[in-house]
Amino acid sequence: MRLLSLPLRSPAYIDTVDWDALSPSEGQRLREFGVCEGASIEALHRGGLLGGGPIACRVGRMTVAMRRSHAAAIEVRTGPAPDDLPGNLAA
Repeated sequence: MRLLSLPLRSPAYIDTVDWDALSPSEGQRLREFGVCEGASIEALHRGGLLGGGPIACRVGRMTVAMRRSHAAAIEVRTGPAPDDLPGNLAA
């Protein structure tokens, strides 16, 4: 599901980011905020009338606001942490 569709206060993990849908500077900024595959993310608040504004998200331990177009480029999944998935070898 896209980050835009994630229910508020539902913890999730970033599965993929469509970096091609973002400009290089937007992608760099999101990476600096910790947006990457496997990172934990949680939608906290949708701004604007009828939720049409920016989205406040917790990425790891940081709270950031992002544009809806950026959130649309982020595919998330709920469930176990990436390290808890079968087949991952944790030392």
